Amino acid sequence: MSPDLQSKLPMLPLAAMAALVLSSLIGVGLVRLSGLSAQQQPDAATLAVRQLRFEDRDDGGIEVRDARSGALLDTVAPGTNGFLRSTMRGLVRERKRQGLGPETPFELLGRSDGRLTLVDPGTGRRVDLESFGPSNSAVFARLMSAAPGERHVAQR
Repeated sequence: MSPDLQSKLPMLPLAAMAALVLSSLIGVGLVRLSGLSAQQQPDAATLAVRQLRFEDRDDGGIEVRDARSGALLDTVAPGTNGFLRSTMRGLVRERKRQGLGPETPFELLGRSDGRLTLVDPGTGRRVDLESFGPSNSAVFARLMSAAPGERHVAQR
């Protein structure tokens, strides 16, 4: 390198970039050698399936119904339970984008390892609820265990 070019290139930023590239390569190599994988683990066997319908109420609440019997399982009070609302909003938005309506119920799957999965059979989208922590997953676990006709109001 010519002396003029070398004096124009600051050495500290170049050394920092080289260290970043080197540490990234070492990190990737260690992960590959350890056998860790970014791939999702296979689903455990499904023990229970509950088909659910979510219906908006005039007051801003949401009624959760068993799709088979029509029984009211839960009522989400207006302005509460942001996790359930945002999860369902995302799934319904995808249905609308694909031109689908509310005819097909959502499926809540209870797995043998205790995990819960919310599936939209219409779009094929799924939400692995344990990914959002135990308190958020418990909102849907309550729906899985609620007996038709057993009614309580969600206040979370």
